[in-house]
Amino acid sequence: MNIMELKNVVYAYENKKKVLKGINLSVEEGKMYAILGPSGCGKTTLLSLMGGLDSPTNGQILYDGQDIEKMGLSAHRKNNIAFIFQSYNLIDYLTPKENVALTSKLPPLPILERVGLTDEESKRNVLKLSGGQQQRVAIARALASDAKVILADEPTGNLDEDTAADVTAILKECAHQMNKCVVIVTHSNELAKQADVIFRLRKGDLQIAAN
Repeated sequence: MNIMELKNVVYAYENKKKVLKGINLSVEEGKMYAILGPSGCGKTTLLSLMGGLDSPTNGQILYDGQDIEKMGLSAHRKNNIAFIFQSYNLIDYLTPKENVALTSKLPPLPILERVGLTDEESKRNVLKLSGGQQQRVAIARALASDAKVILADEPTGNLDEDTAADVTAILKECAHQMNKCVVIVTHSNELAKQADVIFRLRKGDLQIAAN
């Protein structure tokens, strides 16, 4: 069953230039999706609309059959969506444990260990961690959330090849073992190859691509 649907979603800037031209998309739990496309093609805009960070110019976005505008975008963001940003968006004066504890009542350490951080690392200020470690904290924060949908914006963009492979494997596990719906926007063909379904965004149109 589809957990989210986009129906003829259009997004235009104030100068009337259309970035998205009638996007139709359905995603379900238990799968990882990749949306490929060059920089500036509207991938992040599409993710922002799915996450309720912005509203489409036209069209409808449904979560579990309900229009997210009618349920309230703030409620949608709070209850349904977990974000993983390329810039991490961690609270920089807190430790990994404290960052994860903000999103869940579950003990944070087991979740942090699951993404590869040690007990000692989980007690450091996040600014004292490497980029790869900070991204793992961001993923742990998303895992700790009750949200069924994880939206990841270029989650491996700042990482070395080995760390990127680890992060991709964790996201895949989120979908296949935790039954989350994981949607990743990326320009990395290597990351996209790990997805169950690949879409390609080009000139405002979204098309399914061969995996």
